[in-house]
Amino acid sequence: MLLKRLTEACGGPGKENDVRNLIRSEVTNLVDEIRTDALGNLITYKKGKHNGPKVMLAAHMDEVALMIVGVEKNGLLKFQSVGGIDPRVLVAKSVWIGPNKINGVIGSKAIHLQKPGERKRSLGIDELYIDIGAKKQEETEKQVQLGDYAYFTTEYSELGVDTIKAKALDDRVGCAMLVDLLQDSYSFPLYGVFTVQEEVGLRGATVASYSVAPDIALVLEGTTASDVPSIDEHKYATTVGQGPSLTFMDSAVIPDPKLVSTLMRLANEHNIPVQYRRHTAGGTDAGRIQPSRAGVRVAVIAIPCRYIHSPIAIMNKKDYDNALRLVRVFLNSLSEGEV
Repeated sequence: MLLKRLTEACGGPGKENDVRNLIRSEVTNLVDEIRTDALGNLITYKKGKHNGPKVMLAAHMDEVALMIVGVEKNGLLKFQSVGGIDPRVLVAKSVWIGPNKINGVIGSKAIHLQKPGERKRSLGIDELYIDIGAKKQEETEKQVQLGDYAYFTTEYSELGVDTIKAKALDDRVGCAMLVDLLQDSYSFPLYGVFTVQEEVGLRGATVASYSVAPDIALVLEGTTASDVPSIDEHKYATTVGQGPSLTFMDSAVIPDPKLVSTLMRLANEHNIPVQYRRHTAGGTDAGRIQPSRAGVRVAVIAIPCRYIHSPIAIMNKKDYDNALRLVRVFLNSLSEGEV
C-alpha cells in the first residue's frame, strides 16, 4: 500500500531523497514530464487536452525529525528538533539514526533521580539524549555522524474502524493523494509538485511556485485534529471522521475566499462531508505559493490527523477518500470552465 510505504520512509527537511525516489517510481509513467529542481522539489507535469488555467497541486515530502548535534564521552547522543516537535512526546521513544538506520532510544534522567521541581515540569530537549547502546564516544562516532537525522520507528497499521496509525501523516497523506490524482486525465495543464523543507519555513514551495507560475493552486495537507477530552468542542481545529477541512486563515495565508466558497459549494452539491479548520495557528505551503510572482489563487484541503508532529498520528480512511472526491470534483469543474 502506497501510504504505508510513504509513512514508513524517512525524509526530514533537506533529506527527502528516499521519499522522493519512492514517489518518482510511482508517478514517472503517469506524467508527461518530471524533474527535480536545485532545492529538491519533485515537479511533475501533465499537458492536458486543451488550454486552460495552469493548475498546481502541492504536497510536501518532509517530516519533522531530530538532528544529532553532539556525542557525549559515555557514547550518548545529544540532539535538536528539526521542525516543531513537543519535547513531552519524546521520552522512551525508539528512533532510527542516519542512513544506516542505527537503532536508538530517547532517554532522560530516571524519575527517582529527579529533584522535586523537575518532576513537576516537562523535560526540555537539552535534558534528553539518545542511547544506541554504545559504551564510549569513539564507539558511537563509528556509527553516527553529527548532522545525521533521527526518525521515529513507527510502523503503519490500522486500528478500530477505518482508522490509520502512522508517523509522518503530515504530509505523506497529501503525497499519497497527489499520486492518486496524477493517475487521472485533465483537459488543462496540471503540475503535481512534491515540495521539500515545508517544516522549516515552506522553503521548497517558495522555489517551486516561482518556477511553475500557476494560476490556481491547491495544497494537500495533513492538519491538526483536536477532538480530544479537555478541549471544548467549539475549540476543535478539526474533527477526525467528519471529512476533509478547508482553511479560512492560518499564520501564513488567507486563501482565496471565492475558491474556498466554490469548494464548499461543490462539496455540498456532491454530498461530500467537509469541515472548516477552526484554528489559525500553523501554516502550509500555500503561504509561499500565494504571493509568488504576481500572485496565485490558493486553497488548502487537509486531512484531520490527531497527535500530529509526534511519533504516532491518527487519521480516518473516509476523510482521505472524501478529500480525493472533493479535489476531483473541483478539477472537473475547471474543465467545464466554472472557475
